[in-house]
Amino acid sequence: MSARDVFHQVVKNALQKDSWQITHDPLSFNLGGVKMSIDLAAEKLIAAEKEGEKIAVEVKSFLEKSSAISEFHTALGQFINYRGALRRREPERVLYLAVPLISYKTFFQLDFPKEMIQENKVKMIVYDIEREEIVEWRN
Repeated sequence: MSARDVFHQVVKNALQKDSWQITHDPLSFNLGGVKMSIDLAAEKLIAAEKEGEKIAVEVKSFLEKSSAISEFHTALGQFINYRGALRRREPERVLYLAVPLISYKTFFQLDFPKEMIQENKVKMIVYDIEREEIVEWRN
């Protein structure tokens, strides 16, 4: 299992504040001989008689400004692979990439990252580190 991101607990707390129930920490499974581990999985009940929404969340910090593009390459690659695996394993679960607000306002506003996010249809959760809250859902 890979090491937890430094803001793993921050995102977990933010999801819980936003009425999500954490169902897996992490969501681990094998698919086609490959072991995968997505940071978090959660469910949100829409109504008592309806089936709940299900998500999986890959948490990233983007703390190192000098290696933001390297971290971005890794995050984007993981996202694409995990999304493909989830389509096969749990097609009802939607994958999100969780990034801190400061990184979203800086690195993710640059042309290249912005275009790659759009081109690869990456759904994002933008979180506030200090308040441990979700600031924005980007679909």
